[in-house]
Amino acid sequence: MTHPIPDDLHAQHLILLACSNRLSQIVEALVELDVATLLADGPLPIATLAEKTATHELSLYRLLRCAAAVGIFAEGPQQVFALTPLAEGLVATNPQGVLTLAQYNRSELTNAPYRHFMHSIRTGEAAFPRAFGMPFLEYLHTHPEVDAGYDRFMSHWSRQFAEEELREWGFDRFSSIADLGGGDGYFLSQVLARFPQMRGHLIELPWIAEKAQTLLTAEGFADRVTVQHADLLEQAPPAGFDVYFLKAVLHDLNDEDARTVLGNVRAAIGDSGARLQVVDSVLDPGNGWDHGKFLDLDMLVLHGGRERTLDDWNTLFSDTGFRLVSTPIYHWTLLECEAI
Repeated sequence: MTHPIPDDLHAQHLILLACSNRLSQIVEALVELDVATLLADGPLPIATLAEKTATHELSLYRLLRCAAAVGIFAEGPQQVFALTPLAEGLVATNPQGVLTLAQYNRSELTNAPYRHFMHSIRTGEAAFPRAFGMPFLEYLHTHPEVDAGYDRFMSHWSRQFAEEELREWGFDRFSSIADLGGGDGYFLSQVLARFPQMRGHLIELPWIAEKAQTLLTAEGFADRVTVQHADLLEQAPPAGFDVYFLKAVLHDLNDEDARTVLGNVRAAIGDSGARLQVVDSVLDPGNGWDHGKFLDLDMLVLHGGRERTLDDWNTLFSDTGFRLVSTPIYHWTLLECEAI
């Protein structure tokens, strides 16, 4: 029996995938040396780059040559390197870049659990506790220096899209918002700043809620916001708000826990007519590129959670007394629901 030999392009692609651990090390080195930012003003010879990065010239050349082979940088005559469209995403000043994501992915916080990846695949459980001896959030709580780094990453991500989100999500319809799992309070502070008619309520675990209280008070919203220390899995939010908001919360949870949280929200809404707004990923059901499919595995490994397709979301909402009334796009999006 013979097997077909893949053509050159397929073989190269497969080799690249099989060697992806080396590729991630290349990107990590480029991030640490900040080579892309050095090239932002124009091409530079390898000798100059080695001097600016305090590296061994030949070794740096070999690194950049390999990076150029996959489209990160372009090598010209006399070993002069320039940015490519791909490399522009690693420039520190690029607001649409992925430098912060690349820095986050270098951390043991994300890498160590993947050494137990097969545990998650075989059981459907988070691998994080096997790597660190405790769940993800408990680890952050007991390791303040790691928590600070995680906060920086999440804050960068939240700030990057806040203006667009506030403009498009229709908060001007509401006079009050309950931000459930609202993190350090940054997003809620932006809502309150942009919509002066609104009052807010934030619910978080106690140690996170304390950070939110500090931020919201410092921003001058102490008279328009209340902060509640609570676990969304154990306690329903209070009634009386126009919209109940869950941003990047439900993808941390498996379906059973997500139903518990949504059921608690449904109980709080009652027959008031309040809306539920969920901001999360909607996976593309096809075979095309979707970063959410990678994030889905992160959620499994870190939390035992998942990203969801539109069908998955509709099932989850229907099971907990909600009906989707918005038209979400694929990828990161708003899903707005009414209670039924």
